Amino acid sequence: RGVVEPPLFCFSLRVYVLTRSGEKIITTLMKTIEKYFERIIFASRWIQAPIYGGLIVGSVLYTYKFLIELVHLCASVNSITEELLMLGILSLVDITMVLNLLIMVIIGGYSTFVSRINLDEDEDRPDWLEKIDAGTMKVKLAVSLVGVSGIHLLKSFINIKQVNHDHIQWQVIIHLVFIVSAILLAYTERILHPKH
Repeated sequence: RGVVEPPLFCFSLRVYVLTRSGEKIITTLMKTIEKYFERIIFASRWIQAPIYGGLIVGSVLYTYKFLIELVHLCASVNSITEELLMLGILSLVDITMVLNLLIMVIIGGYSTFVSRINLDEDEDRPDWLEKIDAGTMKVKLAVSLVGVSGIHLLKSFINIKQVNHDHIQWQVIIHLVFIVSAILLAYTERILHPKH
């Protein structure tokens, strides 16, 4: 008996079925690779967590600096002039504003970029935490920088006899740049995300 050749139709049907199943396997494999790659990308946000931990350590160090300044101010209050007392208090305000800025970056940045902070049942939860997003945080940071810059400028004006006038001029220019930047950021945020 001779070998019977399969009809051409059966052969092309087998090729078609093999090709379709091969495409399904490749598609499934690609989807699986994509899914795991996206999980890795999403998990990479945790790389920022140690940065926020470092900022917490920085806050502790700045709090220590505040306490040292406060103790020094208390110890010398009877022997310093009112001008020096005001400069010391402005230093305390400056440290406080920088710490507020750090806390805003730590809490806002972590909850915006790393993981949501579940404080729904906490009565001490800050109101601004509900309304914060990356754009709002940028505006708040810019306004805080304007405040810190203003404190430095005020300290220079109070101590104007001991400060170089070129130094004050640069402080004014930098302060104005901060103000203009904060206004432009706020305006841009308002255009991009108008309130309903």
